Amino acid sequence: MRLFMINFAYLSVLFLTSCSAQTLYRTGQAWQRNECNKSLDEKERARCAASTSTSYEEYKRQAEAAKGVQ
Repeated sequence: MRLFMINFAYLSVLFLTSCSAQTLYRTGQAWQRNECNKSLDEKERARCAASTSTSYEEYKRQAEAAKGVQ
């Protein structure tokens, strides 16, 4: 519950300061890494953590490529 309240407060501050898409992306990655660390299975934790390593620039390239495909 304490972690939820800390995350909620942090996200509230970010939204109130009109943060950029990049900041939101990084915040989401940090949240996901925290969730990954909750896993008891080492392989699942490693797989999950690896999925948080995509840079914002790479994410944008992938998103733009996906838009072009549709």
